[in-house]
Amino acid sequence: QVQLVESGGGLVQAGGSLRLSCAASGSFFSINVMGWYRQAPGKQRELVAAITSDDSTSFTNSVKGRFTISRDNAKNTVYLQMNSLKPEDAAVYYCAADFQLRQLQPTRRIWGQGTQVTVSS
Repeated sequence: QVQLVESGGGLVQAGGSLRLSCAASGSFFSINVMGWYRQAPGKQRELVAAITSDDSTSFTNSVKGRFTISRDNAKNTVYLQMNSLKPEDAAVYYCAADFQLRQLQPTRRIWGQGTQVTVSS
């Protein structure tokens, strides 16, 4: 069974940094896009950053210049480096990835369980 396991969340003061990791495990053919979403209480889940298999990246406007996303294909892992954190960045952060489970099959999106990021002012 393919799964994503996140780590690295926690409590940080405003202006601080955190690095989230998300590792894929199980049997699959390939991983296409990997991304990080977040959901704050009472708000919709939003895409924070994404990275394609050829390392093209995209970010939501509110994190540009502060967050970076990277991936290690050998480890099937995606990272989110979050710098200059603000209280409004506090949320549950979810990792998601589009897997091709078998060659020639369409991709399937799989989600991680989420990790809490709390930013104190």
